[in-house]
Amino acid sequence: MVTRIVLADDHALVLEGLKALLDSEDDMEVVATTTSGTGLLEVLRSRRPDLAVLDLEIGDPDGLQCLERIHLEKLPVRVVVLTAHSDPRMMRAAFEKGAAGFAMKSEPPRQTVATIRQVARGQMVFPLATRQGPGRAERVRASLTERELAVLAALSEGLSNARIARRLSISENTVKFHLQNLYLKLGARTRTEAVAWFLKESPARS
Repeated sequence: MVTRIVLADDHALVLEGLKALLDSEDDMEVVATTTSGTGLLEVLRSRRPDLAVLDLEIGDPDGLQCLERIHLEKLPVRVVVLTAHSDPRMMRAAFEKGAAGFAMKSEPPRQTVATIRQVARGQMVFPLATRQGPGRAERVRASLTERELAVLAALSEGLSNARIARRLSISENTVKFHLQNLYLKLGARTRTEAVAWFLKESPARS
């Protein structure tokens, strides 16, 4: 199934590069691009794409106001916020207003594509900073599968990928796949950060 995407950013160069990147994927199609919040809302109403990639600093209206309008109008679209600034307060605000994922412009292009694909599949992908405070840890836990939690539990015991694979009767490549998904969901950059989240927020320890 092809995910239909609209891109909203006030920098034409970013739009051009991201469009070329996503159009090269077999399961993605960019159906529209826009440099304004008004343009985004018009496309969402008329084209009904599956997913929007939104720069919070877009104007007329800005990204957060767009998220509010999407919620109020019940527009059926999942939103990935794409930004150059890792301001935790802005991330939390976007999360609370209904964004389903967060990608940094400083990240490798393949990671941005992976984030968009995860969100298109119904998952939530946010850095840890967006998930601090009441209620957010529960949303993170709800996004994890039983197998991902099992991998995290084994990781917290200090097991290598090979030993995790043997314990769960899966291949090492599958372990790596689950770890990649976990890092995206948790916003973790390393095994240590993923384990730190598990020790603090896992269901068994809450």
